[in-house]
Amino acid sequence: MFVDQVRINVKSGKGGDGMVAFRREKYVPKGGPAGGDGGRGGNVILQATNDQRTLLDFRYHRHFKATSGGKGMIKGMYGRGAKDLIIKVPRGTTVSDAETQQVLGDLTEDGQQLIVAKGGRGGRGNIHFASPKNPAPEIAENGEPGIEKVLQLELKVLADVGLVGFPSVGKSTLLAAVTSAKPKIAAYHFTTLAPNLGMVRLNDGRDFVMADMPGLIEGAAQGVGLGIKFLRHIERTRVLLHLIDMSSTDGRDPFTDYQKLNQELQAYDELLLKRPQIIVATKMDLPDSAENLAAFRQKLQKSTSESPQIIEISAVTHQGLTTLLHQALDLLATAPIYPTLAERKRQQQAEQGAGAEETESLFTITRDDDAVWILSGEKIEKMFDMTNLEHDESLARLARQLRHLGVDDALRERGAKDGDLVRLKDFTFEFVD
Repeated sequence: MFVDQVRINVKSGKGGDGMVAFRREKYVPKGGPAGGDGGRGGNVILQATNDQRTLLDFRYHRHFKATSGGKGMIKGMYGRGAKDLIIKVPRGTTVSDAETQQVLGDLTEDGQQLIVAKGGRGGRGNIHFASPKNPAPEIAENGEPGIEKVLQLELKVLADVGLVGFPSVGKSTLLAAVTSAKPKIAAYHFTTLAPNLGMVRLNDGRDFVMADMPGLIEGAAQGVGLGIKFLRHIERTRVLLHLIDMSSTDGRDPFTDYQKLNQELQAYDELLLKRPQIIVATKMDLPDSAENLAAFRQKLQKSTSESPQIIEISAVTHQGLTTLLHQALDLLATAPIYPTLAERKRQQQAEQGAGAEETESLFTITRDDDAVWILSGEKIEKMFDMTNLEHDESLARLARQLRHLGVDDALRERGAKDGDLVRLKDFTFEFVD
């Protein structure tokens, strides 16, 4: 089964908790704090590989969690750092945040890695909080929480030349004739339900990858038929071979098909039509093909001043195949690598993010039905998660941090009074004015 779109859940490892400890060796005067830091939590990393061709494995395994870092130890010893969780995906996988639609990366090279969820840093032990005023602090941080994300993985095949055309124009037959690929071939529409790849090797030693795209029909860019599901696979190709059935055995007009399919390509991504394109007149061994081709050439000349090259072939008799392959290679030699829609979107997001100002509030205050004030916000919730609630000094430090952020003043402005209850996550405390 060919699977090219999945969603997975990933969570990086939590950082190890820092430790509160003191030196008590017999010959060490005055001792002092000696609590070590926690270890780093494991990252979640996606790595491209040539060993996979589909995202099928993720249909059955969707949840991935990295391990947490080790806790800090006595005598200032650090906790053990966790190993990163490496998830292998096929080359050509685009990774996006499913909630924000932000494109995180494009994995196109074997071994290329992308950190999708960074592990939490280890909490600091009390050795870091010693000061002349407090030489024996009972303060330590919990490890930073891991990051949890829902990722959208989208596979786009990596091919140099793409075969496009309406159903049953001979794409699979051509691929089977020039490569060792064995696509399904039958006398009905939509025989091909997934892209097929094949390596074309010429006698002069040159080669390239050819992809047979499932048949497209009018309205494909809006999801009709196999629709947009496979239009995305054309994005990475550098040269398009537009196959047109010149036999017209099904009563279709070749020139109308040519126009409609180009309209679908343009509707999906207007830059697709800027790629080198060869019109491949197929089934030229059948009756009426030559006559239909002559009419096609006349209509094409009237519609545009710069028309693509037309090459006549018959995949059954191998007529014109050598000419077609050499011409495709010549175009590949000068064709650039075109950015995909995802790559252009990521660039646009980066440009917008570079000039955007931080306008989000550090925290929000609401009031529950039971008159309890509710504090929320990513930053203060992280502060709370990293506070060791077992020690009063750590709680006092959290109170100072909240006051520094302006939480106290904001509560007063909202009408909070001395003795009111305030809740931060699952921790409730009294507001002291």
